[in-house]
Amino acid sequence: MSEASFELGTDGPRVIVTGVDGSETSLRAAAYAWGLARRSDAQLVLVQVSPLATLSTLTPGGAAAIHEAGEQVAAELREELERAAQRAAVRYEFITEQGDPYQVLARIADERKADAVVVGASAQAGHRLVGSVAVRLVRAGRWPVTVVP
Repeated sequence: MSEASFELGTDGPRVIVTGVDGSETSLRAAAYAWGLARRSDAQLVLVQVSPLATLSTLTPGGAAAIHEAGEQVAAELREELERAAQRAAVRYEFITEQGDPYQVLARIADERKADAVVVGASAQAGHRLVGSVAVRLVRAGRWPVTVVP
């Protein structure tokens, strides 16, 4: 291999997608992804997804309450990101969407040509039966996935 074909500083991810929902594990995943992006000078894409289909959307005012809660989580995450950016420069983008968290994260990772996906481990017991977002991302097999406990 000639020296001209070697690119210094291109090892590691260039685009990292991470899911954040305000849970403790997702915040740890975001912190891990932030450090990874800082060390590798990667673009960090943080994605907050508000699920659409819940039983509370069937009640009067339920959909509005879910939307409002999602907006509040997004606002708090934006503030935290701004504080983190003041401490350590990282190129990041914050995206909020509604839908199925797996489908949204997978679509954005594909669109951005992500080199890595970082998510927090699920603490919900039901995910052992149905499969968590992390497990579904790993099974997709399109990106390296890091699951942060």
